[in-house]
Amino acid sequence: MSTNITWHAGLTRQERSDLRKQKGCTVWFTGLSASGKSTIAIALEQHLLHLGLATYRLDGDNVRFGLNKDLGFSPKDREENIRRIAEVAKLFADSTTIALTSFISPYAADRQLARDLHASTNNTDAPLPFIEVFIDIPVEEAEKRDPKGLYKKARAGEIKEFTGISAPYERPEKAEIHIHSEKTSVEEAVRIITQYLEEKGLLKVGS
Repeated sequence: MSTNITWHAGLTRQERSDLRKQKGCTVWFTGLSASGKSTIAIALEQHLLHLGLATYRLDGDNVRFGLNKDLGFSPKDREENIRRIAEVAKLFADSTTIALTSFISPYAADRQLARDLHASTNNTDAPLPFIEVFIDIPVEEAEKRDPKGLYKKARAGEIKEFTGISAPYERPEKAEIHIHSEKTSVEEAVRIITQYLEEKGLLKVGS
């Protein structure tokens, strides 16, 4: 990291929030491949946009093919992948946008790094809200879904370091929201998350 740079103060987050009449936060979806993370995140994004709230979803399609196209799936690359995503999500949240991230993010330390980034501040702003949503599914159920055939390829040894098969997934212990996707409809999952955001005052208009 360069040491010859200094933080240049600008608008405070409170000023942005007052002007845009919205609060920013990050909703961090984590879970196995085929758990339903992206499906729920897409539905939540649509719902929040219909409510008139600025929302943006980050996932493998718009990150892995652009910002992080230079990264693979080794533990080191996975760590850097999540670090970059967390930094981008924080920027969105700081702009008073609701950032939705949908990534396996299998390592507890990496998810904690993302949480800590949102907690750190460079000025007098308060920490940014970080809501971890664990989309829980037994690996056997995820394999039955397997819309892209990834589990089949992993079982055949065609994909190395595949989470849940040949690479670990460290389950969140204290996620703000825990959804069992094999028992919960997409609509119900969106309702649960929306209710949580409402209860925390994150969907209110204004500051």
